[in-house]
Amino acid sequence: MIHINIYYLNKITIILKGVDIVSMSILPRLRWACRRGMLELDVLLGNFLEEAYTHLSASDQQYFITLLDCNDQELFMWLTGKESPADPKIAYIVEKIRHHARTRKHATSL
Repeated sequence: MIHINIYYLNKITIILKGVDIVSMSILPRLRWACRRGMLELDVLLGNFLEEAYTHLSASDQQYFITLLDCNDQELFMWLTGKESPADPKIAYIVEKIRHHARTRKHATSL
């Protein structure tokens, strides 16, 4: 039998209250889907997934998942701003990714 201190159980409950467990279970699959044939896409999509995805609304998360079904050439043209997606939902999430890339805080190496 496992004994769990009620103090720690309450702490875990408080921490997980704001976390969407479904999103947590899909993250490994999304990490894999963000790995593309181009380094630029790997970086843009991977950074967005790790730093912004969990903060998105459920609908925006779905737009991101839909975006990952697009081919690499389209994604590259859209994310570099050379072309715009015809679908407004895809255009919306593309702009969120581009904005994130422009404004993210770069990790510094020591």
